[in-house]
Amino acid sequence: MTTHFALSPDAVALESAASKEEILETLARRFAAAWDLDADLVLEGLDEREKLGSTGFGRGVAIPHARIPGINRPLAALIRLEKPVDFQAADGLPVDLVFGLVSPENCGATHLHALAAISRMVRDERMHEALSDAPDAEALYALITNVTDRDAA
Repeated sequence: MTTHFALSPDAVALESAASKEEILETLARRFAAAWDLDADLVLEGLDEREKLGSTGFGRGVAIPHARIPGINRPLAALIRLEKPVDFQAADGLPVDLVFGLVSPENCGATHLHALAAISRMVRDERMHEALSDAPDAEALYALITNVTDRDAA
């Protein structure tokens, strides 16, 4: 089995944001910096998806995602917020872990597999706790890459 998404150390950060819109803007900038993508294009895709319904996953996690042109595989970013922010999640809880995912426009099942892999990871209680307790972005990145490497083995 292969890893369902690519993650770069530059795509992982501790950030602060005051609103859902600010979270999406921060996420778009993180994708732009880490993957050399157009931040406006990423933000447009994330905004369009949010209009269909909140990607607030529950338990303090959001998984904003979009399909965008110009990439050839799913790319991920992770932001842990300094303070939880309302994201209109189904369970009503504010979010502090935000996994972003952008996939190629016509990748159908690949996008869904990547979303499912992220979903499984954050549903795991020990992993959720470890991500919440990680001291810095490097530790967050190490946690995610250890899981994806283990799952790929």
